[in-house]
Amino acid sequence: MFQRFLVLAALAVATLLTGCMSVPEGLDLSLAKPTDGHKYVVKLQPLGDPDKIGQMQSWEASVATADGKPVSGARIEVGGGMPQHGHGLPTRPAVTRELEGGRYVIGGVKFSMSGWWELKLKIDSSTNGPDAATFNVVVGRGTPRQTALLAPAGKA
Repeated sequence: MFQRFLVLAALAVATLLTGCMSVPEGLDLSLAKPTDGHKYVVKLQPLGDPDKIGQMQSWEASVATADGKPVSGARIEVGGGMPQHGHGLPTRPAVTRELEGGRYVIGGVKFSMSGWWELKLKIDSSTNGPDAATFNVVVGRGTPRQTALLAPAGKA
């Protein structure tokens, strides 16, 4: 009897965890989008394999005005976390250098487990002022669509 209770309890916990870990239907996985206030257009791209759990990663953010002009000298804050778990990133990612053409390298990104993560960028520049964009990233799934969306340039 007790063993049956343990099995049912384990199944209930597994069901709850699976529900918590499921990715919402229709989640926007676009890595290029306008910011919330439409002041900028931001493209985000991993510089390595984003599906590696527990490893430090770098990403590149390209920032342009709404009419397509690259934004140089922007101040970018990086945050994020797992919305379904209610915790932030395990690291403090930051822009490590600015490249030409409104491109910025973001270092220190680390996903500590598989599932749905958000990368949030707060952008401010003398050109257009403050705005923000949130990108959804699904880690550890390996589905062909997500793999193609998240593949570094030239590896999809």
